[in-house]
Amino acid sequence: MLLRLAWRNLWRNKRRTLLTMAAISFATLLAIATRGVQLGTYQANIRHSLELFTGYLQIVRPGFQSNPSLYKSFTVDSGLVNLLASQPAVTGWTARLQSDGLVSSGEKSLGGILLGLDRAREKRVSTLFNRLDRGRWFSGNRSREAVLGYRLLKNLNLDIGQEIVVLSQGFDGSLGNEKYRVVGTVRTGAMELDQMAVLLPLESLQELLAMPGRVTQVVVALKRVRDIPRVQRVLQSRLKGQNLAVLSWEELLPELKESIELDNIGGLLSLAIVVLVVGFGVLNTVLMSVTERFREFGILLAVGMANSVLVRVVALEILLLSTAGILLGNGFGWLVNYYLVLHPVEFTGTIGELYREFGFIPRMYSTVDPGIFVHISLTMVAVSLVASAVPLYKIQRLEPLKGIRYT
Repeated sequence: MLLRLAWRNLWRNKRRTLLTMAAISFATLLAIATRGVQLGTYQANIRHSLELFTGYLQIVRPGFQSNPSLYKSFTVDSGLVNLLASQPAVTGWTARLQSDGLVSSGEKSLGGILLGLDRAREKRVSTLFNRLDRGRWFSGNRSREAVLGYRLLKNLNLDIGQEIVVLSQGFDGSLGNEKYRVVGTVRTGAMELDQMAVLLPLESLQELLAMPGRVTQVVVALKRVRDIPRVQRVLQSRLKGQNLAVLSWEELLPELKESIELDNIGGLLSLAIVVLVVGFGVLNTVLMSVTERFREFGILLAVGMANSVLVRVVALEILLLSTAGILLGNGFGWLVNYYLVLHPVEFTGTIGELYREFGFIPRMYSTVDPGIFVHISLTMVAVSLVASAVPLYKIQRLEPLKGIRYT
């Protein structure tokens, strides 16, 4: 009976009910669309960064990330290979060798990052091989061919087909040097790689550094970003005692994590403003509705209805009004987010180039993650009920005679 009474009361003033419902729907739509675009773009850029080069997880010696050294290298044994193969979420892995070196051509020398890659395995883990800017990739794991970051090639005043000399300290302490022919360049959008990367066949770099069979990183690719914590825990527990650490993308790319967290705070503040506006709108509507019916409430109290029953009726009115508005907002919000999932907004011109320059995807994505809809809906309901606390308190304290005399 109370539910039917509350529903009928809502439509005694159809215009006000529809306007309030529309306001709640629009605010819910705005919050869901904004949050969907924000989180969807985060997820896309995280996947882009991980699949470009970093990988979802990396297995390294403890301390290698903060202080890379050849003395923190290791060998990939059958136990590690079998462990990775036993994880259903692992889609691929590759071993890399990383070192610092001096890259020379003629009288010009620059510092570079030497990266030894296994071409066959690398393609299963990263999209680096799709980032070829000019030329081609090296052929075979023992060839004397190199692919440079496009900025490094420009800074050396070289062109494809010319030779460079790479000088680096080997694992045994000796100085190794070798000539390599530049066969291509990469443009990744990652400033460090574009300016300093010297990409070499894995076995060729191992020979230069006098460390056959040894690597500094094992990079792991997973099906989904959300698989990272679970797989990281499993690998870390199974590798316990082997002096190996399993690092997630948050440890490998702290700058990306911090920039996302900072942007996320700004997004949450914007949503808080939207929710606050909704709260004041609901407060205004309910307060007007309650005040208009004080005489009616006074008569009901005089004939024996309890204040608590009136409070429940008005609370049900608020709940029904909010729920209807929130459901409409969820429906429209899902349509908007799904459209953006299928048709991401493309940034072109100067803005698009700026995004590419800093390694971000020049697109605005969205997501239809159910968590967004649930969290925003619960927040809207909670704010509506909190905003109704003052009108409900007035009803609870209302006396029959004062209600009847109220004008």
